[in-house]
Amino acid sequence: MTTNMVTIALGSNKGNRHKHLKEAGRFLSKLSKEKVEKSAVYLTEPVGHSTRYFLNATADIVVDLSPEDLIIQFKQYEKEHGRVLSHSRWGPRTIDLDIISFGDLVINTDSLVIPHVEYNKRLFVLMPLLDLHPDWKDPKTNKSIQQMIEEAESLQIKKTHLDW
Repeated sequence: MTTNMVTIALGSNKGNRHKHLKEAGRFLSKLSKEKVEKSAVYLTEPVGHSTRYFLNATADIVVDLSPEDLIIQFKQYEKEHGRVLSHSRWGPRTIDLDIISFGDLVINTDSLVIPHVEYNKRLFVLMPLLDLHPDWKDPKTNKSIQQMIEEAESLQIKKTHLDW
């Protein structure tokens, strides 16, 4: 099977957020066929009904899994690490792993959308993504990451010095 570079957005706002990111980084290292590339960690204003600030980051991994198999692994990991799925779109979460890109694929099925829905409007994804991919272009719109950042809704977001 061929390998693909995958970019993942991570977020946590429940429990020990920094610990959750570090553990997720180790999980991604086990999946990846190469060294995991990591963005800085960002402290981000909560969106929606959450009240606790998020820690957000992005990472690049290289896998020989299909996109469907990878998302199954992510959902299982989230569940094993205390993520409770609720009806609230923006509810608290110990860890959230979203596929932003998978090689050059664009997928839109009932169970999987790549690039992740609305990533291009979310500063908590775009700012960490800029760390790893300053020349990023959206595969659907061809907008640069700078354009997407400028068009994204304002949000309090601050780069931290946390290592993960």
